[in-house]
Amino acid sequence: MSRILALLATLFLAAPAMAHDVTAGDLQIIHPHIPQPAASAKAAGGFMGIVNNGTEADRLIGVESEIAAKSEVHESRVGADGVGTMVHIEAIDLPAGETVKLEHGGYHIMFMGLNGALTEGEMHKATLIFEKAGRVEIEFQIDPPMGQGGMEGMDHSQMSN
Repeated sequence: MSRILALLATLFLAAPAMAHDVTAGDLQIIHPHIPQPAASAKAAGGFMGIVNNGTEADRLIGVESEIAAKSEVHESRVGADGVGTMVHIEAIDLPAGETVKLEHGGYHIMFMGLNGALTEGEMHKATLIFEKAGRVEIEFQIDPPMGQGGMEGMDHSQMSN
């Protein structure tokens, strides 16, 4: 059943000419992307879905990329006072047989100190580091800026957490 849910998640995330996946062992990384930031931006967020088709949990423990001085795994949180913050976290748990979404308002990759402008349509290499799966080479696609046809308009309701 979890494989069916993973397939459905893939189908709902896929969009013609936009989606791309990487499979490494039991992990499937769905459409790693960065909404195009302003040309003068010093930071950007990276998003994707990660499907763990295995029978054992794994964890995303790091990321490396040359597009920024620093790349970290982050989580957006809203405190009891209603103030939102982004915090660096040590890892994102990837339970066996489940899909974890890295999306606005939750888990994401934070690229800080961008080395240059990111332009829609470009692909930029990065390495995701997993506790068990090890290093996985991916490419982040630069998607349209938020509010201009980016992934925020897609239906993510069929993805499980």
